[in-house]
Amino acid sequence: MTQHDQFGATAVLPRLAELDARSISAWFGDRKVLDRVSLLMPAGQVTALIGPSGCGKSTFLRILNRMHELIPGAKMAGEVNLEGHDIYDAGRRLTDARKEIGMVFQKPNPFPAMSIYENVVAGLKLTGTRATRSTKDGLVEESLTRAGLWREVKDRLSQPGGALSGGQQQRLCIARSLAVRPRVLLMDEPCSALDPTSTRVIEQTITELADQVTIVIVTHNMQQAQRVSNQCAFFLAEQGTPGVIVESGPTDALFGDPQDPRTSDYVNGRFG
Repeated sequence: MTQHDQFGATAVLPRLAELDARSISAWFGDRKVLDRVSLLMPAGQVTALIGPSGCGKSTFLRILNRMHELIPGAKMAGEVNLEGHDIYDAGRRLTDARKEIGMVFQKPNPFPAMSIYENVVAGLKLTGTRATRSTKDGLVEESLTRAGLWREVKDRLSQPGGALSGGQQQRLCIARSLAVRPRVLLMDEPCSALDPTSTRVIEQTITELADQVTIVIVTHNMQQAQRVSNQCAFFLAEQGTPGVIVESGPTDALFGDPQDPRTSDYVNGRFG
């Protein structure tokens, strides 16, 4: 496949992929923070990870694209299978995992010295992908359109990405992740630093992307989880024990008819 075929404006998006985490345990030094967590994240759906602070949601998310291993003293056990292939297999390169499984962080982090255009295509350089200027032009328009930002910025692509509003910066970060055509997009509380209007736009973007890329989102906002996700997993760490998944399943069922009383207490605001 040529680079133009891979990144041209008419190229077909990658086939949707499911992510299957099996018996994931995690440590920071000697402190165990996750204990044998297993979760299937279906292809083309939004999976929300909910639970109180400190229960391991963000650690689990970072394990899904091999960011946990970059923390000094951090360890993990278990498998993360993308379409049946473990991303931690010795034969898999770290850059391949990052290309297939993108990440959007809690605080928008565009590269401040780069223009909007340069921010979008930055991932190509990081993954070692070469592309012509015309190919990049098409990719920038496609990625910004998918992130719901193109109409707002199409006439100022040479301006600094850091000059955008907070909500626009977060959508720029989504576009930057989408530019390398990931099969899975991870989001760590992507709206927690945003105003209500920007939050609504990001949620709409998530909904529109769901049939194009598998999404896993960490959120403390129960209403947001109900609005954007197809399924939920409730994490909990009780009395100093490592985090586990208490209950997971379709979002409507988890909120409307939870099977564990701890889930019911949490989604109804009795703790957390």
